[in-house]
Amino acid sequence: MSRTYTARYDSIPSGYVGQLVEWPAVITEGATLEECRLMLEDATKEMILAFDIFPSLK
Repeated sequence: MSRTYTARYDSIPSGYVGQLVEWPAVITEGATLEECRLMLEDATKEMILAFDIFPSLK
């Protein structure tokens, strides 16, 4: 099963902060927008595994 999430990115003094609109607990930051995107993707995967939403991802 696949799901699409909407990410919101904001510029901050140290780089960027990214957060999922549908799941606000998934939030991270990075020095560049690309780093922030990669970290948000990783944080999303970790949260999915932590909450056991899609057991097939294990």
